[in-house]
Amino acid sequence: MAKGRGGRVEPTFDAPGGRPDPADLDLRLTRSDRAGASVARSRTGRSRKAPARGPAPRRRSLLGRLVYGLLILGVWGVVGLAGIVAYHASQLPPIDQLAVPKRPPNIAILASDGSLLANRGETGGRTVTIRELPPYLPRAFVAIEDRRFYGHMGIDPVGILRALMRNLTSRGVAQGGSTLTQQLAKNLFLTQERTASRKIQEAILALWLEHTYSKDEILELYLNRVYFGAGAYGVEAAAQRYFAKPAKDVTLAEAAMLGGLVQAPSRLAPNRNLPAAQARAAQVLAAMQELGFAKPAEVKLALDRPAKPSRAAGGGSANYVADLVMDVLDDYVGTIEGDVTVSTTVDPALQAAAEKALVDELNQKGGRYNVSQGAVVAMKPDGAIRALVGGRDYAQSQFNRATTAKRQPGSAFKPFVYLAALERGLTPDTVREDSPVALKGWNPENYTRSYAGPVTLRDALAHSLNTVAVKLGLEVGPKAVVQTAQRLGITSPLQANASIALGTSEVTPLELVGAYAAFANGGTGVIPYVIASVKRADGKVVYKRSPTGLGRVIDPNAVGMMNAMLHEVFVSGTARKGDIPGLDLAGKTGTSQDFRDAWFVGYSTSLVAGVWLGNDDNEPTKRVSGGNLPVEIWNRFMVAALRGDKPGPLAGAGRWRRGGAAVASAAPEPGGLGELIGGLFNEPQAAPRPAPQPRPGPSREDRNFLERLFGVGD
Repeated sequence: MAKGRGGRVEPTFDAPGGRPDPADLDLRLTRSDRAGASVARSRTGRSRKAPARGPAPRRRSLLGRLVYGLLILGVWGVVGLAGIVAYHASQLPPIDQLAVPKRPPNIAILASDGSLLANRGETGGRTVTIRELPPYLPRAFVAIEDRRFYGHMGIDPVGILRALMRNLTSRGVAQGGSTLTQQLAKNLFLTQERTASRKIQEAILALWLEHTYSKDEILELYLNRVYFGAGAYGVEAAAQRYFAKPAKDVTLAEAAMLGGLVQAPSRLAPNRNLPAAQARAAQVLAAMQELGFAKPAEVKLALDRPAKPSRAAGGGSANYVADLVMDVLDDYVGTIEGDVTVSTTVDPALQAAAEKALVDELNQKGGRYNVSQGAVVAMKPDGAIRALVGGRDYAQSQFNRATTAKRQPGSAFKPFVYLAALERGLTPDTVREDSPVALKGWNPENYTRSYAGPVTLRDALAHSLNTVAVKLGLEVGPKAVVQTAQRLGITSPLQANASIALGTSEVTPLELVGAYAAFANGGTGVIPYVIASVKRADGKVVYKRSPTGLGRVIDPNAVGMMNAMLHEVFVSGTARKGDIPGLDLAGKTGTSQDFRDAWFVGYSTSLVAGVWLGNDDNEPTKRVSGGNLPVEIWNRFMVAALRGDKPGPLAGAGRWRRGGAAVASAAPEPGGLGELIGGLFNEPQAAPRPAPQPRPGPSREDRNFLERLFGVGD
């Protein structure tokens, strides 16, 4: 050591040449180290001993670096996914405002015996609960669409992986990974587009559904919302559409077919591709057996007897009734918010009989007589419609000829002419001359183009003599004829001229049959009706028809005379082939000019029915008259409709049959439908009548019915 300036002791190096011995050095100093040491010495005036350095750090392995990188990547992935989810969630309504949208209301239209005639509405069927269904029906959907339904939380990762692996091995999309909850979310809230954005929103909504509803509630919502093709939404609509029965009555084989149908409704619809539908149903049955949802013996029976589509009983004519119901329903109940059940007055047996009588006759003779269409209306004498067929085939034409087609009634209009004459003092035994008529160039002729000379009114009406009808019409006045027809229920505009006596003003089958009901019931005016009651899904009655009427529109004595005269049509007149032995019947045939329209309206004391035949383009038929095909159809229908029925004698007709005593008729009571319709048309009324007696008038619904259906007041 040597002393330096300031008394500091400096180290000395005794090695030769003044260089340090490497053995004496713990650490070699680099140039920078020496510079740092010099600075340190200059600041402190002394040297520092360099600390000993530890072992060098070990380098991370490749696996470690990979794990670390994946961890970082995963963190960022979670952050990114959360951002994506948050973004798509922001495109949805706030969760606290989210609600399952209401299902469009269904209108179930029932026959008088409670059987279903038709469904109307966007869904095609009513809402059902799981409790109503056989257990194997909802299980069929779980088995084939989401076997882990009761175990997942709305999203099924296992199911997604299974579907992914199957799709990879099959080199195509063989199976989807969406749960029933996801499918429901899509049906309730989203569009059908296949995008990543929609799938993310679907998953979010599925989680919300699982949080909000129980599994059974979710499954019930699904069963009522899923689409089955052919306009059917929900299992009830699908069961009615494909099997013509309610969902509660489907068999295991039918349930399996419905369960398999939702995968591809258009491709697997049993009425389009039955082999594919049955093959898919077999897959559903196998899945149900595997999961214990169905016993092997039950599955074997279902496979041995596979489901087949069924056509609704009656061939479709009940849809004409349903269309009529929908035309007038809002007049009775207003806006429909939820499912409703409409009970009608229609008898399904009579509906089927009317359709069969019409279709069979047209199939057998329509080509020969060049007639392609027809309509049948039957009602009770109080106006309750029991059958209504608006055409030959509803699938081919939905135009309702029974309620909408206005055609010339021909001689079927003559009873109003004769009634007007009887009300002015004539009787069935009054004699008038059957002879040529000439009116300013118009020369009406009889059907036979022959003349009988003096005839009674009874015989003139029975044989439908045109000349006598025209003369009576002129005798009482065309306006009186119009007012008489309106009083009984004719609501279409009528032209008060000489030709009105021959039925040249157009009417509909429904209103003509309704007018004849006044003869059948003894003189009370009626307004035809089809709706008996309307109930909500909870059973609350929102409409029930109360007994309403228009009061007496025909004097009892005049009713008796008319019934006796119209009965003679069956005895010796134009409807002899329509007579039914043992029954007291009355009616009238009608044929328009050039055989364009053929009619028959007849009645007993328990049923009034009318038939119209013709062509939609108004082309003439080949001599179809009221006395041939329409009478045959009417007879076929009434034989079936009155089987087991015992109608009584026609009101007041007995004393006016041939040889009966003539009794002067009184004027008809005022009021009723004639004055109602006359007022709506601003028609001038006949001579002043006595002040009307208090009587129930038409209800608001009945007035709306007239205006909606027949255009009264337009």
